[in-house]
Amino acid sequence: MTEIKRRKSRQIKIGMVPVGGNASITVQSMTKTDTRNAAATISEIKRLEMAGCDIIRLAVPDMAAADALKEICNQSPIPVIADIHFDHQLALKAIENGVHALRLNPGNIRTEEKIREIIAAAMDRQIPVRVGVNAGSLDPEIKARYGGVTAEALAESALNEVKRLEKYGFGLIKIAVKAFDLKTMTDAVKIVADSCDYPLHLGVTESGLPEEGIVRSSIGIGSLLMSGIGDTIRVSLTGDSAEEIVTGVRILKSIGLRCSGPTIVSCPTCGRCQIPLQEIARKVKQRLEGVNSSFLVAVMGCAVNGPGEAEQADFGIAGGKDSGLIFKHGKIIKTLPSDQLVDGLIEEIFKSLQNDGKHGD
Repeated sequence: MTEIKRRKSRQIKIGMVPVGGNASITVQSMTKTDTRNAAATISEIKRLEMAGCDIIRLAVPDMAAADALKEICNQSPIPVIADIHFDHQLALKAIENGVHALRLNPGNIRTEEKIREIIAAAMDRQIPVRVGVNAGSLDPEIKARYGGVTAEALAESALNEVKRLEKYGFGLIKIAVKAFDLKTMTDAVKIVADSCDYPLHLGVTESGLPEEGIVRSSIGIGSLLMSGIGDTIRVSLTGDSAEEIVTGVRILKSIGLRCSGPTIVSCPTCGRCQIPLQEIARKVKQRLEGVNSSFLVAVMGCAVNGPGEAEQADFGIAGGKDSGLIFKHGKIIKTLPSDQLVDGLIEEIFKSLQNDGKHGD
């Protein structure tokens, strides 16, 4: 896979997790529990961490939620970001209770003294601030000047808010500009990317139910990542947060930006296919669960394109009605009856992993 040249950005740390610079791109999500219920929120965080979440964000709508952060942060296995709007006292309490970063929109905390107070506390604890701007939090004056929500308006609003923090000597900043419209979002991110070296958080806001949101997010986030832009991502779905994490990881794996277990490719099948390919591909996936080594497995359904595609993989099957081929690093190593192909493939994979000392848990 062609290596992507990433945009140069400064690095910050959210807890012990680096973001930006040469650090791996992280996957984030947001809990859907009531933050005031610390036990439920901690349980949700642990579940999402198991799904692959690197950083978690929590809504902090009131002081009771801010108070609960102390217990949550103490028990969370991953860094916690407090999502703050309007009330600067919530930001101060969140910092006091151990959050690892703030999501802040300075645009809805307009008093300069309040901004200065938050930044002083963040600097004291070395806590980064994510400046987040979307259509709902766009500076009204800028929105009016541009005649609505445009890429230029979003970018200018975000960069203006960054300047409000910079004037206090604060540089632990991450920027997010989001929109539902993909072109607006990607254009806005590109403007910001060209204007500063802060790490960038990518996402398509309000992307919808999984069946639509996954597609929208994959296109929007994926296109920017392919251009080398982006340091951390969140797939926003109306559904289970674990599905956001799984989708984010899949986006990164598809582009070659995250190594997390084997990648299985399979053909879409056609009238030439004489084996139950979908069933076989699912069996291969299930048999490889728990393997954390990174390699490519091709599960192909016929002798026309199958062998050529399988040759490009580390391991592969090219199936036929009565028998099929097993490939390893581009070479045919076995011909087996069709009903033995999965067992034969898995045997070869595990033998190679054991010889290389790379078997997963």
